[in-house]
Amino acid sequence: MSDTSQVRPTLLYHLYRGASTLLAPFVWSKVAGKLRQHGVAEARVRERLGHATLPRPTGRLVWFHAASVGESLSVLTLIHRLGEAAPDLEFLITSGTPTSADLIAKRLPPRTRHQFPPLDTGAAVSRFLDHWRPDLGIFVESELWPQMLVQARAAEVPLVLLNARLSPKSVANWTKRHATAQFLLDQFTLMLTQNAKTAVNLRAMGADPARLKEGSNLKALSDPLPVDQDTLAQVKEAIGARPVWVASSTHEGEEETVLAAHMALLAQHPDLLLLLAPRHPNRGDQLEAMIAEAGLTSIRRSRDALPRTSTQVYLADTLGEVGIWYTLCPLVFLGGSLRDIGGHNPFEVMQAGGAVLTGPGAYNFAESFAELIGIGAAKEVTSAETLATAVRTWLDEPHALDTARDRARGFLARQSDQMDQTVTALVELLPPRTGEPDDAG
Repeated sequence: MSDTSQVRPTLLYHLYRGASTLLAPFVWSKVAGKLRQHGVAEARVRERLGHATLPRPTGRLVWFHAASVGESLSVLTLIHRLGEAAPDLEFLITSGTPTSADLIAKRLPPRTRHQFPPLDTGAAVSRFLDHWRPDLGIFVESELWPQMLVQARAAEVPLVLLNARLSPKSVANWTKRHATAQFLLDQFTLMLTQNAKTAVNLRAMGADPARLKEGSNLKALSDPLPVDQDTLAQVKEAIGARPVWVASSTHEGEEETVLAAHMALLAQHPDLLLLLAPRHPNRGDQLEAMIAEAGLTSIRRSRDALPRTSTQVYLADTLGEVGIWYTLCPLVFLGGSLRDIGGHNPFEVMQAGGAVLTGPGAYNFAESFAELIGIGAAKEVTSAETLATAVRTWLDEPHALDTARDRARGFLARQSDQMDQTVTALVELLPPRTGEPDDAG
């Protein structure tokens, strides 16, 4: 493994440092304003300047830095596993959004605390590092803040890029700035990618191949969505033996396609129920009118109603109940994908035992869907006709749906095995516990 000193800072990096100093007051004003609007306490707002609001715990500290909600929540399972492997470890999560802070606070694993990250300025980062003195720094997905990386590495903190994922646009931009990309990637002791393609991209950007390893997809191992068992039982009883399929996280412009597919399916399955769970439940009135205009009958979950025998569409216009619908039915179309929106998390469906249908616009999960479709755990649809065909196939051929669900379970099992390898690799980067010989373990 090469010494980080072999790759020198570039002119672009020095320009970035200078610009970040000049722009710091403006950036601080904008960032602090957003946090205050969300009701964040002033002391916590100042965490963005590196002023900690919690003491550093004694012992070895692992620092996770994540971008936002999805990345923050994705590390919780890994923290649990690391805590089991090394019971003395303490953990710090930094993330920049108030929403992520709120959600993490409700799900903090043992010995874990949250702080907002320092702005990427020399003074704020120094203040943060001087207080927390992490023994290992783990950057999740694509959060590459230059001064944070360089100063942490200069402080002899081993750094890991975890669950590395880069969009084609990011790869193209960084490849044009190859020397700077190489310098930043050289700060990492280890880079664990979601898949082989990302490893190829990182090598093209200048990453040292000796430091690259394929790891697990953390989002595939997040805790399953919550399920209220009483509600699940009530809805199950109301549906009875009727066949059902789910269209979840749909967006404006997609429900027309979903309803057209459902109408086509009703010709062969007249008792079929569509459970429609829009991404934004506040569109309930609009969707209720759209369903009626299509000539279909519906009942809304937001009015505490349960589907009747005559109900053709159960409009699940509520928040926090998606886990119930995935547990209820293993045949799920995931929205945000028939239009150029980016798609939604397929692993939440798979963790509930389901198989996934997706449109071609799920670019936020493009690499995952390519693998899932390749192994038969998911299918891609492009229109009302292809959606109806895919749903009909899984309704008429239960063994085909069971096969897809088995492939999904197999995928998750492989991710769990890779997670064990990730935990081992991370523990090996930590300094020994106080009193341990350097060659322990």
